[in-house]
Amino acid sequence: MYEDINSKDLMCLWICTIQTSLWKAWVPFLVYPFQTCIHSFFLPFPCCFCFHRSSYAGELFFVRSTMALKAFVEVKPDSHFSIHNLPYGIFKRNGGSTATPRPGVAIGDYVLDLSAIHSAGLFDGPLLSSSDCFHQPNLNKFLELGRPAWKEARATLQKLLSSAEPALQNNASLRQKALLPVDEVEMLLPIAIGDYTDFFSSIHHAKNCGTIFRGPENPINPNWFHLPIAYHGRASSIVISGTDIIRPRGQGHPSGNSPPYFGPSRKLDFELEMAVVVGPGNELGKPIDVNEAAEHIFGVVLMNDWSARDIQAWEYVPLGPFLGKSFGTTISPWIVTLDALEPFACDAPNQIPQPLPYLAEKISKNYDISLEVRIKPAGQEEAFTVTRSNFNHLYWTITQQLAHHTINGCNLRPGDLLGTGTISGPESDSYGLVSARGMVTMLDLVHAQGRSYHMCHDYPYYFTCEV
Repeated sequence: MYEDINSKDLMCLWICTIQTSLWKAWVPFLVYPFQTCIHSFFLPFPCCFCFHRSSYAGELFFVRSTMALKAFVEVKPDSHFSIHNLPYGIFKRNGGSTATPRPGVAIGDYVLDLSAIHSAGLFDGPLLSSSDCFHQPNLNKFLELGRPAWKEARATLQKLLSSAEPALQNNASLRQKALLPVDEVEMLLPIAIGDYTDFFSSIHHAKNCGTIFRGPENPINPNWFHLPIAYHGRASSIVISGTDIIRPRGQGHPSGNSPPYFGPSRKLDFELEMAVVVGPGNELGKPIDVNEAAEHIFGVVLMNDWSARDIQAWEYVPLGPFLGKSFGTTISPWIVTLDALEPFACDAPNQIPQPLPYLAEKISKNYDISLEVRIKPAGQEEAFTVTRSNFNHLYWTITQQLAHHTINGCNLRPGDLLGTGTISGPESDSYGLVSARGMVTMLDLVHAQGRSYHMCHDYPYYFTCEV
């Protein structure tokens, strides 16, 4: 039953969208448009990570922006990538291993080759005209330049893609070279990730997870309310959406007087997260002020931190997770910038007790991004919603996370990745991982498909599918 085979033989998990009528042209900004799957063993059917935005203030911004700026490139009404988004990624042309990875931005059903745009002299601003950052196999050199260069690039790209600008629109040769259909490219990891840290920033997830591991009497340790808890993860096993994840092997809790269980994990789980991509970073020994931390955040990606809960539960005392986490973390190929997210900024939750001065922000904000996980049984068109959550459920903001990371003098570098931790809401239908959901809803979904299941009686929050 727990045969160690490639996960695509059982199921796949991919990122998809739900859309309101007004927002369908822009909001699902982290969606992977190429329909490549992230694979897992835990569920007996595919899952979809989805999100949309629908606040009134954001809708007003979108209407004003749409009237002011329109791309000459065809952007279908249901496209994930309008001129207001322009997320960054790394791609190569299909057709062999000799293709050179290069930076691009998504616009409609196309990828705009930034190396071709730079070679044509169209990045003519003072910060980018002489830089070779768009001729690199990753985005790290661009990240290192900082926010002034990021803003210059965004302004240049929005102008070039505007229907009112002829420089690219009227140059047929350059258009053919620089605008590539998405089905002619392969997306790669957008950054070289030197270090990866995963935080634990959702109060609802902290309570749910603490209840599972420590019981309901003391689910959240007192220190959690004073500092953003995190652990140092494994950067080498971070992979792009579409990479197969093979069920990990490890030890689990012994049963009775027997030795510990060893074999493929019986309790593999996903985690609905987002992650910060670090920009310039800081020198060793020089912390980043919390009120300046946003200048060191390039943007965010969608993240799934795969977790083997049985391995994790046996190994995590006293030093925290190891093999239960290090076997694989999946991120989306497109990085959405903070500038693109600014219309969706919202107030962060009130923090009680007040954080220490080094974590006290003059302006404390989250982002109103609705997150949804769906399960779509293989061979069926209907998807079942497993959970609905929102980025604004984070207790500790991403700027507080980054500032705390450096307060001891730790140096962050361009391309480092900071996961938010599982993003859960207050209700049971907003939990960001399957292990916190309980059995009834999940089993109803399995039975509805005529599938059998195996209960893990020593850990009733989990089940696996009989195959």
